[in-house]
Parts: sequence; C-alpha cells; structure tokens
Amino acid sequence: MDELTTPEGFLLRPWLPTDAPAVLRAFEPHEMDRQTDRPVSDLAGALVWIAERTRERGARTDYSWAVVGEEGVALGCVALQDLNRIHDRAWVSYWTTESARGRGVASAGVRAVARWAFRRQGLYRLELGHRTDNHASCRVARRAGFAAEGIERGKLRYGRNRYDIERHARLADDVVNFD
Repeated sequence: MDELTTPEGFLLRPWLPTDAPAVLRAFEPHEMDRQTDRPVSDLAGALVWIAERTRERGARTDYSWAVVGEEGVALGCVALQDLNRIHDRAWVSYWTTESARGRGVASAGVRAVARWAFRRQGLYRLELGHRTDNHASCRVARRAGFAAEGIERGKLRYGRNRYDIERHARLADDVVNFD
C-alpha cells in the first residue's frame, strides 16, 4: 500500500531520511522557499520536513510520496492533502527537483496518486491549483487528467504580490480513469 509504480518506470514511496539531500536540493530555489510555510535551508531542516511527512502518513491525515527514478534518487514529491471524508475529496500537490523538470516525473506521479486515491481511499474529487503564470504546473495538471475549472483571483500572496490561481479537478468517474 505504501509504494506505487508508474508505467513510465517511476517508483512512489514514503520519504526516507536518506532523501534529505534531495529535499534540500528541491528547496534551494527561491521559488520553492516562498511557497512553503516551513522553508528548508539545511539538512536538519530537510530531516524535519521528512519527519513531518512520516507523521502525517501515520496519522492518515496527509499522504506524501517521494517520486524515485531508476537511480534510486528522489526526483520529486506528490502529496494528497486535506482529505475530507465527508465530501470524499482531497488536494493534490507536487514538485520536482530542478534536474528532474521536463521528464514527466510530476505528471506520472500525480496520475499514480489519483488512481490510488480513487481506488484505495474511495475519494471522488481531487483538486489542485497553480499560479496562472506557472505554465509548467498547468501542463502537469492537464497531462495528469485534471480539467481546468476556473480562476481564483488574488488567492496567494508572496511578499507584497498577489497571484491568481487556476483550479483543476479530477473526478473518480472522469473518462480518463477508464483508459
């Protein structure tokens, strides 16, 4: 139950302490640093980040996977967060290390987690969002079968700047799930 595989050859598994260098690399760009409530700036911080993901998984509140390539190194993260059992929905988030971008890591991981969420968790609706100026994240959402639903104006604030978000969703009975 803890590991998922993709047709593209990626393994999704729970985070391990040995993944700390990959987490640190992922959080090095300023872009990542400002999108998290707890910046990761050293190996100790990366270990704390991994411990938090492990605790959430144990509590069954959020699920986070390291997306690992053939070389055994974590290339990215896909997470299922804010599970709402009343409405059978959750929020999907994802990121990749800079060296993994453009390789299909995030979209493959998101598709695998969506299948798991629908089949194993019994969820009906998965949501995700990205800044409207983040075209790469939009491609990930679309390639993972998430339909665009609309714009949420001024939803995020980084520093003094506000950003619009495009919301996407995938439903358990969407045609993409029966391919």
